[in-house]
Amino acid sequence: MKIKIKSPKDLWAGLMFIGFGGFFMIWAIIHYQMGTAVRMGPAYFPAVLGGMLAVLGLMVLLESFAMEGPPLPGFNLRPLVMVCIACVAYGYLMKPAGLILATAALVFISALGGHEFKWKEVVILYVVLIVFSLAVFVKGLTLPFPICPSFVDNCPIR
Repeated sequence: MKIKIKSPKDLWAGLMFIGFGGFFMIWAIIHYQMGTAVRMGPAYFPAVLGGMLAVLGLMVLLESFAMEGPPLPGFNLRPLVMVCIACVAYGYLMKPAGLILATAALVFISALGGHEFKWKEVVILYVVLIVFSLAVFVKGLTLPFPICPSFVDNCPIR
């Protein structure tokens, strides 16, 4: 009996989920105290989350044998590189440039990694993300993020 992989993307995604979930579950159990559901230890949350990710990976892996999917395209390194550059830029720009400009750099650099770049969509995504970030992190959680660049003395957004 020959087993046919119908969706290579799902196969690799399932294996990745199982690998990451299993790693974090085992790491947490070995290095930290598990505790119980009533008195959770430091390993409880990562172990449960890792287990859930591994189960999800198993479901995706099994689905790769059942449902037809597109073939694997050629590997493109550009999206990975651009997202990594965007994250590093965000980290370095957060303090001197503030949340607004650092988020702009994150969104626009990341968008350059995609196969199509549409200014209107990227600007809408940026506006939604910055409004959400300001509402949740600055106003809601009162995290001390610098909002405006450090050279702006009186930031109009508080």
